[in-house]
Amino acid sequence: MPEAIEVRKVVLDSVSDASGLARLIDDGVMDASRVVAVIGKTEGNGGVNDYTRIIADRAFREVLIAKGAPAEQVSQVPIVWSGGTDGVISPHATIFATVPAERAEPSDEPRLTVGYAMSEPLLPEEIGYVAMVTKVADAVRVAMERAGITDPADVHYVQTKTPLLTIHTIRGAKARGHQVWTEHTHESMDLSNGTTGLGVAVALGEIEMPTDADIMNDRSLFSSVASCSSGVELDQAQVVVVGNARGIGGRYRIGHSVMRDALDADGIWDAIRDAGLDLPERAHPSDIQGRLVNVFLKCEVSADGQVRGRRNAMLDDSDVHWHRQIKACVGGVTASVTGDPACFVSVSAAHQGPDGGGPVAAIVDLGAGEPTGYTWRP
Repeated sequence: MPEAIEVRKVVLDSVSDASGLARLIDDGVMDASRVVAVIGKTEGNGGVNDYTRIIADRAFREVLIAKGAPAEQVSQVPIVWSGGTDGVISPHATIFATVPAERAEPSDEPRLTVGYAMSEPLLPEEIGYVAMVTKVADAVRVAMERAGITDPADVHYVQTKTPLLTIHTIRGAKARGHQVWTEHTHESMDLSNGTTGLGVAVALGEIEMPTDADIMNDRSLFSSVASCSSGVELDQAQVVVVGNARGIGGRYRIGHSVMRDALDADGIWDAIRDAGLDLPERAHPSDIQGRLVNVFLKCEVSADGQVRGRRNAMLDDSDVHWHRQIKACVGGVTASVTGDPACFVSVSAAHQGPDGGGPVAAIVDLGAGEPTGYTWRP
């Protein structure tokens, strides 16, 4: 039986700032040895050479060790950083930790659960092919089992981190007599994310196993709960499954929906409602009243270069890559819904939600007493 989860969001005052995590531990909100996952946004460029992710990763692991967690255990904690806080998005981290049974708020309702797994090593020549889909799907199933989830309908968010291609790994594949899907390292970010999204979809029964030809081509194939990132810092798929389970107790619950396009604020509200928050038909950020811990979104430019019938120039812009433009756009829409710029918005959503849109997951606090989410008071 999995344990109840405590989840909190902290802001980052600099790329190496883990003081928010330290305060949570010092205040007794969570124990360093019980932290099971961290998902956050850093202020780097979000590209292949975004080393802010490595700096933030090191800072958080150092705090966990300094606060008493065994170093070997800390090295295995999945810490997923998404680079790029374009527009109003504020750097932050969402921290998940288990709670001892005697401290968990009792509830017979579905409550937040988290499971984690690592895939078999992913070779550069497997990125963009069914071999990668299979390895990711296997890891998702392991993470589900560890979360105590047997019904895929209870999975509302799957955050992954996978390797992308670098000049070094491309050269290595060629030396072994293999070709890679692309030799453009930045393009390989979209490729790795998209292939991983299909792996999540296969594991959860959202789609049948695709073919190599489907990958990055058939955008009707997607997962509604996958949020896939990639980077230079690992050679496996790091998988965090977040869902709900009965009987574990706790304050928190997760739900999900999808944005149909970049302006679909209703998709965000639908995810918050799906998590269990009772809202009016035409909700306002003030209706949330500190009950929202965080929202997690993926976004993508529509392949037809339009939003709601109007042309945009993101795909043609040679000065600012569309990754940064769509992230800033969706980040603004999200912050306007939640009232909090510290929202997790990540770009490169191939096979993650419908074309031009993306999945949305929301974690809410349904516990007794004072809510633990953020409320802005001018």
